Amino acid sequence: MKRRILILLFVCLLTLAMAACSTDGKNVNAETLTVGFDQDFPPFGYVDENGNYAGFDLELAAEAAKRLGMELKLQPIAWLSKDMELSSGNIDCVWNGFTINGREDSYTWTEPYMANKQVFVVNADSGIKTFEDLKGKAVVVQEDSSAEAALKGRPDLVESFGEYIKAADYNTALMDLESGAVDAVAMDEPVALYQMDKRGLKFTLLEEALAEEVYGVGFLLGNEELRDKIQKVLEEMAQDGTLAEISNKWFDKDVTIIGK
Repeated sequence: MKRRILILLFVCLLTLAMAACSTDGKNVNAETLTVGFDQDFPPFGYVDENGNYAGFDLELAAEAAKRLGMELKLQPIAWLSKDMELSSGNIDCVWNGFTINGREDSYTWTEPYMANKQVFVVNADSGIKTFEDLKGKAVVVQEDSSAEAALKGRPDLVESFGEYIKAADYNTALMDLESGAVDAVAMDEPVALYQMDKRGLKFTLLEEALAEEVYGVGFLLGNEELRDKIQKVLEEMAQDGTLAEISNKWFDKDVTIIGK
């Protein structure tokens, strides 16, 4: 009888040891935070020169997951498929320069953590300086983007364009602008400035903004439990200076707005 008990104890200990080894030191009970992002949207989310996912929002997400004891999974998505990805459970949130304005009732949101503007980007030598100068011009916007949503509120402006084009991503749009295939791109100001700086593009921004808005982390409508966890951590990161530190790394200034 004692021998059977000893054998059973040995088997149990062996099973536990094998389970621990199979995780390579990872906590198998750790909850996973799967973040959906557009991998062509620097500096918020993109693929760097080493083939790794990088970006301001992805770094924020990594820090939040670490503080929550969660395992971070970065999931690139087609921007048009974000709702399907959320509803299917393939991702837990969209964290990628995601504009709240106009989408308030479509997702469960954190409080805004960053302000943004939608602007028009043109070639520096184009002579285009105002909205009036866009008459008859070819203008590009990313499909289902905040810039597209802003332009829906300006039908008079859209009707003045010579051509209104919807692109799958902003990398393609900016390449077309650089080559002279189009005259202007409507897009997020931080993305435009980052691309101009890193790629040495000879672009300029129109002084008048198309729209002003804020970014938040978007969850499936009703997922308040996970939203509340992320919100709490973001507030902690703001209070201890981590948000400012990460922001300075990416933008050379603190662009965050939590607690301000």
